[in-house]
Amino acid sequence: MDNEMIILETTEKFDKAVESLEKRLTTVRAGRANPSSLDGIVVEYYGSMTPLKQLATISVPEARQLLIKPFDKSSLSAIEKAILSSNLGYNPGNDGETIRIVIPELTEERRKELVKQVKALAEDAKVAIRNIRHDALEELKKCELPEDQEKGMEKDIQEMVNEYNKKIESKLKEKEQELLTV
Repeated sequence: MDNEMIILETTEKFDKAVESLEKRLTTVRAGRANPSSLDGIVVEYYGSMTPLKQLATISVPEARQLLIKPFDKSSLSAIEKAILSSNLGYNPGNDGETIRIVIPELTEERRKELVKQVKALAEDAKVAIRNIRHDALEELKKCELPEDQEKGMEKDIQEMVNEYNKKIESKLKEKEQELLTV
């Protein structure tokens, strides 16, 4: 693999690591209704595990409320059960037609817990970036480039690492701010 391909692949992997962090951050709820907070929920539907968003429409009728309207009303209790067992802290209300989830106001203690969670997610992303850098440097060594060219490439890769770590920090600060704003 030539050195330009290494840079391209590394950039692509860095982008994916940041994208993954962004997706994981949306699952951390911040006291406001966000349909993506239900993305990880799977429901046992006629014997198979099915993602909730394939079984129902999820809307936000009010700032702190989610409304789940199943395509098949017979799946209501299975959806409710899946939400309760999801460990999101949601308490769904079933009216026979739809499920309403009122998002409780976050306590100060819960906000701090969520900030810790978010920091751990950001740290995971930074570890992923470091691992990607390590792999890229290994690939670079295999190219057997002249020493000065190899050092230059290593410097370029490190600058990319610094840039992506700044992106991760900025996403972390953004989410912390969102969580701590009452």
